[in-house]
Amino acid sequence: MADRTTATSTSLSPGSRGRAGGGGGLRVSAPVTMDSFFFGCELSGHTRSFTFKVEEEEGVEHVLALTMLCLTDGAKDECNVVEVVAQNHDHQEIAVPVANLKLSCQPMLSLDDFQLQPPVTFRLKSGSGPVRITGRHQIVTTSSDVSEEEEGSEEEEAELCPIMPAKKQGGRP
Repeated sequence: MADRTTATSTSLSPGSRGRAGGGGGLRVSAPVTMDSFFFGCELSGHTRSFTFKVEEEEGVEHVLALTMLCLTDGAKDECNVVEVVAQNHDHQEIAVPVANLKLSCQPMLSLDDFQLQPPVTFRLKSGSGPVRITGRHQIVTTSSDVSEEEEGSEEEEAELCPIMPAKKQGGRP
C-alpha cells in the first residue's frame, strides 16, 4: 500500500489535505502539507502563449507536473511545435521544444509527470493548434509549527498496543 505522502500528493481537492512527517521514507524537520490540483491550458492561433506563475511565499514550493499534450477539435494536419520557456539551474531563461504534434501521425504526447518550477511559459512556435496541455499543480507547504507534530506523535503512541508473546501450549494428545 502507498505511504501517506504518496496518497496525499495525488489528492485533487483543497479539502483533502494530508500530513507527512516521519511516515514512510520521508524525513522532515517540520510538518509538510501537500496539495494537488488539476492544471490545463490551450494554445491556438488566437492564444499563442500561456504563462503559469505563482506568488512566492515562505515555506511554500510549487511544482507543475505536466502529464499530456494533445491536439483538440479543429486541429489541422500540420506540425504544431510546443515550446517551454523556464529557468535553468543558473536562473537563466531557456526555451526548449517539448512536443511536435501532427494530427495524422502523433496527435498526443504523454509527458509522464514532467516537473517544472514556475514561472513557466508555454508557446505554440508553429502550427495553429489548438493544443491542450494538462497536468497537476502541486503545492508543498512546510510548517514551522512543531507543537502540532508533537501532539500528533503522542496520540499515535497512545493508540499502539503492546505485542505479547504467545503462550506455549503443552503437548498435543
